[in-house]
Amino acid sequence: MTRHFDLLCIGGGSGGVATANRAGSYGARVALVESGRLGGTCVNVGCVPKKIMWTAGQLAHAIEDAAGYGFRVPAHSFDWPALKTARDDYVRNLNAGYERYLLSNKVEIVRGAATFVAERTVEVNGERISADHVLIAVGGRPRRPEVPGAELGLDSDGYFDLAVQPKRMAVIGAGYIAVEVGGLMHALGTEVTHYLRRDHFLHSFEPMLRDRLLEHMRADGIGFQTHFSLARVEADGAQRWLHGEDGSRHGPFDCILFAIGRHPNTATLGLDRAGVVTRADGVIPVDRLQQTNAAGVYAVGDVIGHHELTPVAIAAGRRLADRLFDGQSGRALEYENIATVIFSHPPIGTVGMMEDEAVDRFGDGARVYETQFTPMYHGFTARKVKMAMKLVVAGAEERIVGLHAIGPGADEMLQGFAVAVKMGATKRQFDDTVAIHPTAAEEMVTMKTSRPAHRSDIREEGKP
Repeated sequence: MTRHFDLLCIGGGSGGVATANRAGSYGARVALVESGRLGGTCVNVGCVPKKIMWTAGQLAHAIEDAAGYGFRVPAHSFDWPALKTARDDYVRNLNAGYERYLLSNKVEIVRGAATFVAERTVEVNGERISADHVLIAVGGRPRRPEVPGAELGLDSDGYFDLAVQPKRMAVIGAGYIAVEVGGLMHALGTEVTHYLRRDHFLHSFEPMLRDRLLEHMRADGIGFQTHFSLARVEADGAQRWLHGEDGSRHGPFDCILFAIGRHPNTATLGLDRAGVVTRADGVIPVDRLQQTNAAGVYAVGDVIGHHELTPVAIAAGRRLADRLFDGQSGRALEYENIATVIFSHPPIGTVGMMEDEAVDRFGDGARVYETQFTPMYHGFTARKVKMAMKLVVAGAEERIVGLHAIGPGADEMLQGFAVAVKMGATKRQFDDTVAIHPTAAEEMVTMKTSRPAHRSDIREEGKP
């Protein structure tokens, strides 16, 4: 016997839960299949626990900075197990909250792993479930390097299982997860060394941001080994050693973190039986309506291979439900000008085009306004952290097509500026906005000096 629903959501992460709840609120009969904890990567091993750890790192910096404001902070210690316990309890409460919200929208939660057996039909624990519409929102999993001894390191999921704070840690990877974890661990007192294949990280971000962050991290005392290619990992008791392809040996470390990207979780779904086409890397191509090549089958979130951000999956899923079950014809997410934050130390906020992209699209019509300064907060601290901002504008009206910031508060100030960029604000409109003083954010609406935009000197490997 096969049970039938209006909508079947495969995956209980951000995208699947948001879609199920929105569809259920419209009266659709919805089933959601999930084998693990509700909330997916973001709630359990991503955004939420990461932000808690980042905040702890910020507090550690604040304690260090307090002396500049006349405070004499007594000797103190950091209790990693206490923070881990509180963090894990918080996540479990979120898991329970997700379940309550789904049930309030009459979504049936099916525990288990789904495998397609036919078009729009899956099997879970021996039971068959079909639906008029099927959403694939199974997220991704961390990659590991294909080298001997890779099992001796942690991936970004396993990082949150650390029961004891490592004294020395190696971070291998150049993406936002690598710089976030490396920064917060250093702030909490771990000796951190980053290993990079090139001489920079954050390859797909505005060069100004990655250059300034690298300067800050080095000034803070974080180590960097550039042009490093990993050959193998070895253990000597509890200690770990890295061996490079050049014969070099690095260590010892208490912990090695691999942050080298993620795979879509699509390999075990039996997508061929549903007629769904995937790329060789497991990514599911979709159109602007989140539709796969198979009728009635959709995908959102990390499995579609771009804009792998929690709010993006939520927004795309809700719009899908609006269209399917509330008659909002054509309702779809526009993937242009999506803001994002890197919770590094200091944080990064960015929306819109990089300078390079603006040059490619607008040529001589692209210009840049930029500034760098020490925020007032750090005028009184021994630890100096500078703020840097860049506006990328285009055309005679100087429409703002890119906005980038790094420094204290960049994470929070970007949300409002992202609205302005999404609405097509111009530099003149920024200039006409009365500044809030004294703040760092006021610099975004008071920049005066501009220059022609140009391409950076950094090129991807193998390209001119």
